[in-house]
Amino acid sequence: MKSVITLAILLLSLSAFGQIEGYFRHNPTSYSFGLGENLSAGINFGDVDGDGDIDVAVANGRHWVGQNEIYLNAGDGRFRIAYDLGKYRSTSYAAKLADLDGDGDLDIAVANDKAPNRLFRNDGHGNFEEYGTFGAPDANTRAITIGDIDGDQDLDIVICNRFFENEIAINDGTGQFEEIRYFGEKDDATLTVLMHDVNGDGINDLVAANRNDQQNFIYLNDGLKFDEKIPFGTGTNDTRTIALADFNGDGHTDIVTGNIGQSNLICYGSAEGTYERCVALPDSERKTYALAVGDVDQDGDMDIVVGNSREPNQLYLNQGNGEDFQPFDLSNQRLQTYDIKLVDLNQDGYLDIMEANSGARNYYYLNIVGND
Repeated sequence: MKSVITLAILLLSLSAFGQIEGYFRHNPTSYSFGLGENLSAGINFGDVDGDGDIDVAVANGRHWVGQNEIYLNAGDGRFRIAYDLGKYRSTSYAAKLADLDGDGDLDIAVANDKAPNRLFRNDGHGNFEEYGTFGAPDANTRAITIGDIDGDQDLDIVICNRFFENEIAINDGTGQFEEIRYFGEKDDATLTVLMHDVNGDGINDLVAANRNDQQNFIYLNDGLKFDEKIPFGTGTNDTRTIALADFNGDGHTDIVTGNIGQSNLICYGSAEGTYERCVALPDSERKTYALAVGDVDQDGDMDIVVGNSREPNQLYLNQGNGEDFQPFDLSNQRLQTYDIKLVDLNQDGYLDIMEANSGARNYYYLNIVGND
């Protein structure tokens, strides 16, 4: 018996069910988060109400004013309850869930374009109260990443500002972020930064994706100084997003870059700490806005899902060596997917796919695995 993927897409529009052709066959059904067609730019997940399943936060607006939303999971991957996050509508690009104040539940940090970035405290039951802001109030913020950057065991926030200095908001241990550090150049067009201990010294470094033909860099963390940089990519990529995984199983973290109008690349880590060898993903010269990695088909290696703008989103199945990937279109839709995530929404042990689409419904795809 070998495990085969019969991944099925479901479009849950709460009232209508449809079928989408493409790689997801065998009576495909797919779902969406509500009926709205917001300008969604970010989608994130976590158990906000403490009931043991995965809930979803959607960031809406981008350059325009939109209302951010919370969707509560009924436990089976259906979302029958939703409510607004905060009293303000804003120009949001991301709403990230994390325990910012160390009380054991998930709070939310919201990144806004040219408006204050806002903090929301969870009461443990999914009720959120705004309690502060972080970072520059008028920056071109495009993304945030949450993790421990200073090694003090609480969660800090890295703020990606396009053509504006990138910021690190340091947590004082209570969920307040008044101390700000900076990295990169003031004219960097940074759209994504991930935290990862690249050099194995026990402290997170910063892996940054830059647009506008700027060089992508890894910034090594030396006591919150980031002067030493390691380049990756061609140096002229228009990179909007990145993801990290050990694709070839050699023990070194690799970087996949999502590029606009160019092939997406996997740049392989080496024992020397460099990322000089890069391989293009097949059929990837599209406008990629989002990436996620995980073992979708449960064969022990890492696969890639790709969110594209005005072109079909894609699933790349790793063929086992980390260099050969079989591409499939998720559907025939050509939406503006600004974010894409892998997570087990229905608690069946398999990774599902969520999309944040600008000007269209936000769909999710349930992964149904069978045997033959």
